[in-house]
Amino acid sequence: MLVRARPRTGGVTVLVAVLLVSLALAAAAAATFGALLARARRRHRRALGEQGWLLERERQSAATGAVAAERARIARELHDIVSHNVSVMVVQAAAAREVLAVAVESVPPDVAEALSAVEAAGRDALKELRHLLGLLAPTADGADPADPEDFAPQPGLDALSRLVDRIAFAGLPVDVRITGEPRPLPAGIDVTAYRIVQEALTNALKHAQAAQAEVAVRYTDRSLRIEVLNTPRPGPPSRPTTTSGSGRGLLGLRQRVTVYGGDFNASRRFGGGFRVRARIPLDPP
Repeated sequence: MLVRARPRTGGVTVLVAVLLVSLALAAAAAATFGALLARARRRHRRALGEQGWLLERERQSAATGAVAAERARIARELHDIVSHNVSVMVVQAAAAREVLAVAVESVPPDVAEALSAVEAAGRDALKELRHLLGLLAPTADGADPADPEDFAPQPGLDALSRLVDRIAFAGLPVDVRITGEPRPLPAGIDVTAYRIVQEALTNALKHAQAAQAEVAVRYTDRSLRIEVLNTPRPGPPSRPTTTSGSGRGLLGLRQRVTVYGGDFNASRRFGGGFRVRARIPLDPP
């Protein structure tokens, strides 16, 4: 009598079930990992966006602060230059009226009226100037600045030699070349020219690790041209003695030159170093 053995299917069924459960768990783990990875990527992109926004906000804040500081300095220089000249005009007009009244028995009415009009216009201009300067560079409490340097006379190109001596004493040799026929400059242009050289040499000393600087001032019939360039030290670049500047001074210089209808350019030189150029129009002599 023959007896047939029945196949055992129970073990196979359990194995299949285990495999299916394992695949389900693996799929669930993969899905969970994918979701976590996508969430991490979204957080990373959001963090980068927030960081970029903060950097842009910081840059805008620095630029705003630079403009405000430069406006304050321009306001002080305008006060020194314009208000002084207008005050002299008012005093001279009043003095002329008084002298004519004493020297001449009867001053023509038109002359007296013209001198009075000049004096009144000058006084009104001073009032408007003070108001304009207050809008241009107001102080926090409305008081005058207490820094003694704010009341010091503004320097011009006649103070260039003292500036060069200070820079050289600090460790940066400076070669100065002046070409053309030097002549008196309007006070505002004279101050601006000095500030261009001052800012360029200061940047070369603090940030550029320069071995030498050159200053060229050229007087022409219709413009004043200024060029300041520096040469880097030989060998591999070393770490700067201070952190890199934010360009605030250069921004202010560009605004100063633009006021007088000039051109301003600051750029790196091929092979190393930095160059600052400016052209300021002048009235023919």
